Amino acid sequence: MNDAGAEGAKTIRLAERRIFSPSFKPLYNEGMGLVEQAAEYLDGQGRVEAKRLSRIAATLYAAESMRLTTRLMQIASWLLLQRAANSGEMTRDQVASEKSKVRLDTASAQDNAPGWPELPGDFVALVHRSLKLQSLIRRMDEEIYGAPAAVIAQPPRTSNPVSDQIMLLNTAFARG
Repeated sequence: MNDAGAEGAKTIRLAERRIFSPSFKPLYNEGMGLVEQAAEYLDGQGRVEAKRLSRIAATLYAAESMRLTTRLMQIASWLLLQRAANSGEMTRDQVASEKSKVRLDTASAQDNAPGWPELPGDFVALVHRSLKLQSLIRRMDEEIYGAPAAVIAQPPRTSNPVSDQIMLLNTAFARG
C-alpha cells in the first residue's frame, strides 16, 4: 500500500466520531428543537404575520413555509436514523440503506426574490437556521456515508411536448 493509502486508512472521520458518540446529543437537540420552534411559529405567530403580507410576499411565504417544513422533516429523519444507529437499534448498514430515502437538498428562494424583504424576520431567521443546519448535516452525511449517488439520467424524451399539450387540450375539450 502506498503512503496515501496508508494515510487514508488511518484518517479519523470527525463527523463519524461525532455522530456515533455522546457528542451527537447536542446536534440532535438542536435539530429537533428547530423543528419544534418552526412548528410553533408556523401554527401561531406565523399565521398572524402571514395575513399582513402583500399578495406576492404571501405567496412566497407559503412556498417557503412548505420548503422549510420539508427541509426540517428531512433533517429530523436523518437525525432519528443516526440516533437509532448510535443507540444500537439499527446497524450502520441499515441506517445507510434507510437514509437513502432522506433528501438533504431542499433549496430556498434567494434573498432577492420578489416579496422576500416583506417576510417576517422571525420566519427568515428560521429559514436561515434550517439551511445552515441542513448544510452541516449534508457535509457530515457525505463524510460518513460518501457522496450521494449520481442521479440516474432520464431517457431522452421521444414525444413532442407541443403535441402532448395539444393532445391534452383535445382530450379536455373532447375533440379528437
